[in-house]
Amino acid sequence: MTPRLSTMHRPGPLSLRERARVRVPRAENSRSQSLNPAPWPLPISGRPESVGCLQTAQSGIALIIVMISIFVLTVLAGGFAYSMKVETKLARNADSEAALEWLGRSAVECARWELAQQLTIAQEPYDALNQVWAGGIGGIGTSNSPLADFKNELEIKDGSATWTIVDLERKVNINTANEALLQQALLVMGVDAGQMTPVVNSILDWIDRDDNPRIQGAESDFYQGLNPPYFAKNGPIDDISELLLIKGAADFYAPAQNNGPPQNVYNPLTSRFNASDVIPAAPVGLTNLFTPLSNGKININTASAEVLQVIPGITPEAAQAIVGAREGEDDGSGLFGPYRNVGEVRRVPEVSLPMLGALQQFGTVRSSTFEVHVDAQIAGYHRHFVGIIGRNNPRDIQILSFYWTD
Repeated sequence: MTPRLSTMHRPGPLSLRERARVRVPRAENSRSQSLNPAPWPLPISGRPESVGCLQTAQSGIALIIVMISIFVLTVLAGGFAYSMKVETKLARNADSEAALEWLGRSAVECARWELAQQLTIAQEPYDALNQVWAGGIGGIGTSNSPLADFKNELEIKDGSATWTIVDLERKVNINTANEALLQQALLVMGVDAGQMTPVVNSILDWIDRDDNPRIQGAESDFYQGLNPPYFAKNGPIDDISELLLIKGAADFYAPAQNNGPPQNVYNPLTSRFNASDVIPAAPVGLTNLFTPLSNGKININTASAEVLQVIPGITPEAAQAIVGAREGEDDGSGLFGPYRNVGEVRRVPEVSLPMLGALQQFGTVRSSTFEVHVDAQIAGYHRHFVGIIGRNNPRDIQILSFYWTD
């Protein structure tokens, strides 16, 4: 039996009023989507988190730019401050330059007075290393002289100066040395006999006034072939550093350094910095034995044992004995302390009569040429001066030259 459907469940046509009441969500939704588009999905730049990241990145770049600017400004300010400091110091040093020069000259004048006072001490008819001018405590007559409490110091406001005095008669005058003395000096230095002739003759050619070279010597023709070229002086040596320009002499200019590698010294003969292979293993160099300024005599009270050996006939044993016998305090008897005259070397057993004759020919106990080294400073600015003094008597003491080195 077929069931019958109830009429109340049977769909029927809708009236116009019912149709008007029916809402069509699909169409309404479609219309609202067209009028109000959905906010998602949005473009990346429009998302909220992207905006925050962009703002953070821009803030970081600005911070980096600020830091770089601060760093650059700091560097510029530091450079400016340093340059101003340098300029200020240079200006202050320029103001101190004249004051330093006069301070150096004043120190040389004090040394000049000191050397004059030494000549007035009758109990000390010699110049020796134990005297005040040489840095010693003084001799037998110093206590009753103006030099008793004298010190090589000079003080002014914001500055001071100290000086040392060295007599030049403690060395051999290279301008008056003959061939025999030059050969003896090289022998003392330990130079091989085969190397002596070029050095000796080149030095003599440099000093003599002609252009005729000696055997293995050198005149202007040789020096003109160097780079850079120059002429032989053909005159007295004014500064011992001229030996660096003389053929062969540059290799023996200073003592050889046996405890370490040789020093690189500019040699104009080779136009390069060179440590020569012919530098001897010598305890002294030419600068230790020779000076361009002196009265030509050797003061046996101030000369070293090596310089005394340059005197012909003086053996190393005799030279050491002469140096040792002059030590001690002078009691006025001539048996101890500095030699009061050259003849007093007879008290040294190692000195023979022929040696005594050579010492009387080449030696003396007085010095007449002195080199003064002054260290001056004003407000932290330093300068080193050198003065050369010639002393003939207490009333005739002249400043031969004055200059600064550094």
